[in-house]
Amino acid sequence: MERIGVRELRQHASRWLRRVADGECYEIAVRGVPVARLGPPAPDGGVLERLASEGLADPPSEGLSAALDRLGLPIEGSPVSERLAALRRDER
Repeated sequence: MERIGVRELRQHASRWLRRVADGECYEIAVRGVPVARLGPPAPDGGVLERLASEGLADPPSEGLSAALDRLGLPIEGSPVSERLAALRRDER
């Protein structure tokens, strides 16, 4: 697999994405250290779908919030949005 630097990717993103659209895969490196892979999406929709088709996993039957509600975990304290707003105010 060909390795490209993040600077090269940033400067010529369109060129690399055209090559990915043609089916090629690349390893992205930051300062010579591989950090990601760039390639076309899985043809079957992804890992979960493949595992489900092989009978090795069950797809989710409900959304995350519904699953968390079903667990009935107590939520204490102020909402995260309020805490973030307070942190942002403190940074000013």
